[in-house]
Amino acid sequence: MTSLAGLAQIVDEAARTAAEIPQLTDSLPELTVDDAYAIQALSVARRRLRGERRAGYKMGLTSRAKMQQVGVSEVVWGRLTDAMRLTEGGDLIRARYVHPRVEPEIAYLIGKPLEGEVSAAEALLAVEAIAPALEIIDSRYRDFKFSLPDVVADNSSSSGFYVGSWAKPSTEVGNLGILMEVNGRPVQIGSTAAILGHPVRSLVAAARLVARAGERLEPGDIVLAGGATAAHPLTPGEYLQTSFQSLGTLSFHVVA
Repeated sequence: MTSLAGLAQIVDEAARTAAEIPQLTDSLPELTVDDAYAIQALSVARRRLRGERRAGYKMGLTSRAKMQQVGVSEVVWGRLTDAMRLTEGGDLIRARYVHPRVEPEIAYLIGKPLEGEVSAAEALLAVEAIAPALEIIDSRYRDFKFSLPDVVADNSSSSGFYVGSWAKPSTEVGNLGILMEVNGRPVQIGSTAAILGHPVRSLVAAARLVARAGERLEPGDIVLAGGATAAHPLTPGEYLQTSFQSLGTLSFHVVA
């Protein structure tokens, strides 16, 4: 079996160079989810050696429909770095990605350390602020097809993110309407309730799951709670604007 470090190099280079690769499980069907998280950690460690800094975590498969589709009962997670943060209102360069798509999310800014088994109330006590967010997901796998270990190894498809203006941590985000428009045309309509029924449940899951890897949510970390609608594929020439009820809007242009 190829070493985990070798597999980490493969997925890291694919992300760095925007190159399509075969699924890891095509040649390694025995690859486990635990192996995949180890590959993810090693891959992101390579980014940090290049100078990227920790920025937080992203949660994925946070809708019941996606869980059923993939055949899992637990959400997945990935790591964020400062180099993944994009400038709101600016240009997204399509050539830097393989299969880029965008999802509207809720972002939590952590103010106090949080780890392990916590309640929703305990999780919220650790939150310093809440904001609307967009995540750019981009599987590097051929034809955007993958198994669960594949996607986890590929940093759970996380590739970039936008964060809007921060609001008070007491802001209620359990059922906010979301409208995503492309060139003035609605392409996604949804609610933050699609994120596990309430985004705070995703934050609770984040505290539990990263603890299994010997990590914790630290002050300054951003936690993306997961997609509130289906992901929209990105094409050069698009101007994308997403409105979040009571939280504001986020926008960017897609260029070649």
